[in-house]
Amino acid sequence: MKSHKRLTVDMTQVYQPRRRSRILAPSVIAPSDLDHRREHSNTLALQCRAVFERLREHLIETHYNWFIAIDPESENYLIDQTLPGLTQKIRHSYDDTDVKLTIFRLNDTGTCGRLWV
Repeated sequence: MKSHKRLTVDMTQVYQPRRRSRILAPSVIAPSDLDHRREHSNTLALQCRAVFERLREHLIETHYNWFIAIDPESENYLIDQTLPGLTQKIRHSYDDTDVKLTIFRLNDTGTCGRLWV
């Protein structure tokens, strides 16, 4: 008969929790700046929504469930059947990396979320 030895391991020696570290230092944004950014973002979203509501009637019939990106300043828009296709069109159309567009979906609810590209 073979005898089996029990192996006893002290888990405090095996398991040592790793320290968490941040890759980037936490950003310090003043509350007034944060409020200003939110207000600006909401203003842009409302401007885009107004343009979208005007365009939806005409585009929903021929482009149902497509994605539409709207520039609130010029009221220009881009449409594509897929989100990756639309983001590619945005990159080709706008050289400025700081451009703010709102993306909607041409359907009954009108929105797929808001993306800042």
